[in-house]
Amino acid sequence: MDAKVLIESFAEFAKSKNVDRPTMIRILEDVFRAMIRKKFETDENFDVTINADKGDLEILRIREIVDDNSEDIWDFDKISLTDARKIEPDFEVGEEVYEKIELEEFGRRAVQMARQTLIQKIKDLEKDLLFNQYEDLVGEIISAEVYQILGREVLLIDGEGNELILPKSEQISKDRFRKGDSVRAIVHKVEMVNGNPRIILSRTSPIFLERLFENEVPEVFDGLITIRKIVREPGERAKVAVESYDDRIDPVGACVGMKGSRIHAIVRELQNENIDVINYTDNLELYVARALSPAKVTSLQIDRENKRISVYLKPDQVSMAIGKGGFNIRLASRLVGYEIDVFRELSDYEEEDVDLEEFADEIDGWVIDELKKTGLDTAKSVLSLTKEDLIRRTELEEETIDEVFRILKQEFEQ
Repeated sequence: MDAKVLIESFAEFAKSKNVDRPTMIRILEDVFRAMIRKKFETDENFDVTINADKGDLEILRIREIVDDNSEDIWDFDKISLTDARKIEPDFEVGEEVYEKIELEEFGRRAVQMARQTLIQKIKDLEKDLLFNQYEDLVGEIISAEVYQILGREVLLIDGEGNELILPKSEQISKDRFRKGDSVRAIVHKVEMVNGNPRIILSRTSPIFLERLFENEVPEVFDGLITIRKIVREPGERAKVAVESYDDRIDPVGACVGMKGSRIHAIVRELQNENIDVINYTDNLELYVARALSPAKVTSLQIDRENKRISVYLKPDQVSMAIGKGGFNIRLASRLVGYEIDVFRELSDYEEEDVDLEEFADEIDGWVIDELKKTGLDTAKSVLSLTKEDLIRRTELEEETIDEVFRILKQEFEQ
């Protein structure tokens, strides 16, 4: 294979991979200089000139002529007068010899290896370009097509045929994909694994929900409405705190849209995830009350030192504050950055009740805390439920619940 064929075939391959000309020339020169170093141990006194358009290659070895008896005669950049005159008979000591080295002098095997090296360098460059391309897209929404569904992940391809990965952990629990489906997600992270770029997508990240709001709500995209914080239980519920710096704009109304037109598009994308949009405020009491919506808070006490808030509600509001599966209170706690404890406001009849804390010497503290998480803070509130209700609403074992019932009932029997 001569230089022209090698360079032209490489140039054609490089162009098919969208490699720019300066990069292509740099790769060619790097490979040829590696060949020179392997044959001559150094490339310091070699000049390599490449014209990729014409397939031309010129390799010149540059050496200074020294006397045959000189001590420098063995230096890599020196040549004896006798050897120099074999190239050109009228050379003199002190002149420079420019000797053209043909590609064939490196040997057939070296040229074949150079060709493989060039192809590999382009493939490595292609991986680097893909990595850099998607690293710049981290946090942005992209669309890709499903082409293979595996147990722990879904493989997708983008418009250029690059492989993307949507792990099970980054899928909404209600997501169901089929080959050929178009999927929207954000670029979650990009990493190099054994020299290959691994592009991870996510549909569960709060950033995905933020980008959907930017797509559906022009005021958010334009910066007139700011999303202060998003917390999610993907596929179940989300809370989005929004704020407007323009008093003429209602941030909640703008995000929801006329008859819910804007929010419905987002809800559909997230497999009917229930999205609460609330007005952000620096007033913590008001912020907590809004975060616990749709429940109506009667009063609350804030322990700023321990980052806990005790919220008191009427009995019929407790279940709404906690929400199905406890999602509402968990998300509200994450949104405001405080642990929220829910308590029922007692009626006159219920004042005969006994606070669960009074059973601390008989019931383990973690059991009492687990009951309180579901709004059960008194003995009668616990006894008003069946064992099956408690098993469903808490993470307590059946034997533990039986023991709690026994202790509480004993109190009132006395």
